[in-house]
Amino acid sequence: MRKLAFFAPLAAALAVAAAPAMAEPAAVTVTLGGDLQDKVDDLGEREVREQADRLAEVVQRALAREGALDGARVDLVLTDLRPNRPTFQQMADRPGLDGLRSLSIGGAAIEGQVTMADGRTVPVSYDWFSTSLADVWGSSTWQDANRAYRRLAVNLADGRYVSR
Repeated sequence: MRKLAFFAPLAAALAVAAAPAMAEPAAVTVTLGGDLQDKVDDLGEREVREQADRLAEVVQRALAREGALDGARVDLVLTDLRPNRPTFQQMADRPGLDGLRSLSIGGAAIEGQVTMADGRTVPVSYDWFSTSLADVWGSSTWQDANRAYRRLAVNLADGRYVSR
């Protein structure tokens, strides 16, 4: 019987801790802007789609972790995307590119809107691009784009919707 007495306070603590998690998390959707759709053939359709999915995932996680924008709908438009290294499609189209030594400034631009749980809409606008090769750190193809996604996610979780 003593073993069961231990579980009662544990169950109560878990119920209290789970209450915020029971709130409806923000729904995040990402679409591609017109200018970026024109660049899909150059960058590669699969990689651009993966980046749109990555943006949605990063924002969804940050909002869920912070408990921000519960019940809201976040509609984002990926308007520009630049890799730090050549994509597979770019290397296939231009065989002279070196996937390891070719380095470029990268980043992403995102626009959209947040529809709050009460129906109010708020515009979203964020972009971040490296300004020089000295700013480029890491060796991933999409390093700077991922940095832009993380910064946007933190801004949204903190209630900053327009940052330029």
